[in-house]
Amino acid sequence: MQLSVLDQSPIRQGGSAQQAFAETLELARYCESLGYHRFWVSEHHSTDALAGSAPEVLLAAIGQHTSSIRIGSGGIMLPHYSSYKVAETVSTLACLFPDRVDVGVGRAPGTDMISARALSIDGKVRFDQFPQQVESLLKMLNDEDFRPTVNPKPEVIPPVWMLGSSPDSAILAAEKGLPYNFALFINPQMDPRILDYYRQRFQPSAYLEKPYTSLTVNVVCAETEEEAYALARSRSISFLRFATGKGDSRLCTPEEAMSVVLSPDEQAFIEQRQANAAIGTPEQVRDKLFQLADDFGADELMTVTITYDFEARKRSYQLLAEAFNLPS
Repeated sequence: MQLSVLDQSPIRQGGSAQQAFAETLELARYCESLGYHRFWVSEHHSTDALAGSAPEVLLAAIGQHTSSIRIGSGGIMLPHYSSYKVAETVSTLACLFPDRVDVGVGRAPGTDMISARALSIDGKVRFDQFPQQVESLLKMLNDEDFRPTVNPKPEVIPPVWMLGSSPDSAILAAEKGLPYNFALFINPQMDPRILDYYRQRFQPSAYLEKPYTSLTVNVVCAETEEEAYALARSRSISFLRFATGKGDSRLCTPEEAMSVVLSPDEQAFIEQRQANAAIGTPEQVRDKLFQLADDFGADELMTVTITYDFEARKRSYQLLAEAFNLPS
């Protein structure tokens, strides 16, 4: 079972985006030393809680700070951009870091609709054109006769991954014959049969002969279950504030998070979000992740760990690596 990392460059209260990026770079090096398979970064806009608005730029820095771990976008929100420009950008990355780059693409805006329109050159969103954009991107990267020609052209073409949190993305990944990463951390209530749906509809392609899936899960690992849940609560309160638009959605301290009095509806919201998270001791987290992998039939696991304290975040990944006996 391959174990990977998705990092969102979280910003804590009293911190900064510069600090968040520095921590992402340090974490990439650290996760490489621990034996993780991939290190992906996300794309979000118009939020003070997450710094990663330009994953392709951040990946260039991560590639320079690492030497062997696969790096990738989790993902590039393709409807905002020209497929041709994305093809040239990822090809440049693949030339800089040969056979290490993954191209995860998604349909979601990664932001509110005001920002989505601002990202477009004419103020129009194009989410309905996503399937055609994916097809164009695949041809631009892989078809030598396709015009316009993509330059530079890497020796090893980076694989394109379909990212999603709904049946629509599973269907599209299957139809295009692409590996599929399901964001369980975004949609924790999805029926585990979603990956069966993908496998049943999968059409072998020039890019992938048989279906391949990855499951992305919220994880917090600590020496004790109590400590793990205390660490996880900061992210829960941050996300609650983001979802409701009430309060500072940057990461608060565990002490502040514990002091927040929740209504029954808010408590239910947090419990629903944590239903398919892996939080606890190394053994509890390992067992939960294996259970989720078995329930969904996932080939690979990708983990998202967000804590107020950066050392606690690193420690979580260390404990998890040890629990999985990763080859560091």
